[in-house]
Amino acid sequence: MGKGYIHIYTGNGKGKTTAALGLALRAAGHGYRTYIGQFMKGSHYGELTSLQKIKEIDIEQFGGKDCITIDQVNEQHKELARKGLSRIKEVLAEEEHQIVILDEICVTIWFGLIAEQEVIEILKSKPSNIEIVLTGRNASDTLLQMGDLVTEMKEVSHYYTNGVEARNGIER
Repeated sequence: MGKGYIHIYTGNGKGKTTAALGLALRAAGHGYRTYIGQFMKGSHYGELTSLQKIKEIDIEQFGGKDCITIDQVNEQHKELARKGLSRIKEVLAEEEHQIVILDEICVTIWFGLIAEQEVIEILKSKPSNIEIVLTGRNASDTLLQMGDLVTEMKEVSHYYTNGVEARNGIER
């Protein structure tokens, strides 16, 4: 695969996780293995069922069953995030995956579940041949500067504002 770069998908628009999953799907088509660690997610999303059918993709969740807001953060949420970060370090050290995705890691940092410096250290020490992807709103300027490929998803309009709730197969 060659040199591994740092991708960051951030912004308030929809599609950050979807972009990362699309990359994993494309990579699987070339025989590359992807590990996806989903931070702050612990409930069922359609991608879990689909991705479990693809042998080149491994996915684990490190979050509670409910979506939380920043003022609802508790020690259990922090412990799940620390567990996820520890697992990411293991996966990188094993070097069995060519792509490692830290889904919603930017929000995890923003909510104070883990320290940004821990993620920065992971990025600085990652094996040079592994592609690493960070997703989530509110990526810091420091992380953005570390990214080799940075995409900001911009919301132009969204049907949530008209009361449409998350739908199976589309948002979850």
